[in-house]
Amino acid sequence: MKKIASILMLALIFYTANSCSKHDDEVILDCFAEAIYVKLHNSTDATNPKLMNYSVGYSGTGTLVSVNWTFGDGTTGTGKDITHLYPAAGTYEVKAEVTVAKDGANCTSIPKRNVTIN
Repeated sequence: MKKIASILMLALIFYTANSCSKHDDEVILDCFAEAIYVKLHNSTDATNPKLMNYSVGYSGTGTLVSVNWTFGDGTTGTGKDITHLYPAAGTYEVKAEVTVAKDGANCTSIPKRNVTIN
């Protein structure tokens, strides 16, 4: 089943890539490539194990436009660098919706990671 799904996904990507104009292809490729340059960083505060420091690193050639965080505990925040206090110990899925402007287009990627709070 995974093999069939992979083949269908590749066919869909090939169809989409070949059905757009050249300019649209360039924007799609740039957006896909920009996601490679986005990295999430996190570290636990030294004095409070429920306080997590987050940041987004971007090393591409576009301009970082916005970062919208979802901390996995029902709360959200905005900004490239942010600190979040978790209400309880546990494992949380953190997402950052990162928007980058490049070549007249906005490219959005949503990297995520699981963090464990003690």
